[in-house]
Amino acid sequence: MVRILRLFIGSSLARSPAVYTQTTIAKIAKMLSTLAKYGIIEMNIKGLRAFTATLSEGSLVAASERLHLSQPAVSRLISGLEAELKLKLFDRSGRALTPTPEGLAFYREAGRILDNLDEVPRIAAEIRAGRTETLRVVTMPRIAHSLSVPAVTKFLKTNPETNVSLDVRARREAGKWLAGREYDIGIGALPVDHPGIATKPLLRVRAQVVLPKEHPLADRNELNARDIAQEPIIRLMHGLLLRDQLDDIFRSAGVTPRQTCEVAASQLACSLVAEGVGLTIADELVAAQTGLERITLVPIVPERWMTFGLLFPISRRKTPTEFETALSEVARELIDQSPTLELA
Repeated sequence: MVRILRLFIGSSLARSPAVYTQTTIAKIAKMLSTLAKYGIIEMNIKGLRAFTATLSEGSLVAASERLHLSQPAVSRLISGLEAELKLKLFDRSGRALTPTPEGLAFYREAGRILDNLDEVPRIAAEIRAGRTETLRVVTMPRIAHSLSVPAVTKFLKTNPETNVSLDVRARREAGKWLAGREYDIGIGALPVDHPGIATKPLLRVRAQVVLPKEHPLADRNELNARDIAQEPIIRLMHGLLLRDQLDDIFRSAGVTPRQTCEVAASQLACSLVAEGVGLTIADELVAAQTGLERITLVPIVPERWMTFGLLFPISRRKTPTEFETALSEVARELIDQSPTLELA
């Protein structure tokens, strides 16, 4: 199997770049690199599946049921994998199998290997169907519905022969995955501080206070930090961009917010606002996902703006132009509909 995949990569690189995407080739090359790191010459696929099933299910009994094999067969497959790797994956001194530190480390690698391997049939099916190009897009959750989904829809209408893979990851993870060439292009908040990522600003969104529809402050034209300091505030968790911006808004005003709840995503904060739990600070793109019939957005002063744009691996200088065009058209349509959005 390993030799076949190496031949596949060699022949793919010798062809026109349009035949196989560089992302697909890079993923398989990365898998081969991982195998080489552990000294695997021929891929022991059954051994890998037996090992990961045992660890994820928690026992040989559960793994054998999942794989439809006998317990001795699963045990033999794991022993064969250990011999091939020259690693002790499990401690067998007790009644149950206990993963060793080396086993836990390899488990993470094995999962990635099998995930990539499971992609091979899909790649082959797409090649047979003549769909040899796949555009892999990663987006932040907060703009997935408002910006990314409409852009993908518009792109596919004019590029039906191209397969699109749309994934959602947190902003702090997207840069790492893009730099690792797992994706062709990303859509997210800027700036992104990563040496392997190039960016292109697309649009700016004004920060707004998100309130329940019937809140006494909902009819105001604008609000400042002091206006909402005594209100229950729903904040994002530390390390998130919007949390940093919210903290800075209150810090600059010299007030301490009355926190009532802390959440991991802007969408959750807006949903809690709709339920009457408190107020939050977000933007129109994310608040629209909650449903504007239950909440009201009031611009905060002094003005705060958040920039969104394209992200792509620095090694891949050429952005997928047609997708970029579709994204820009969607951005302009959104800007035309709202005074709190503008071109970056």
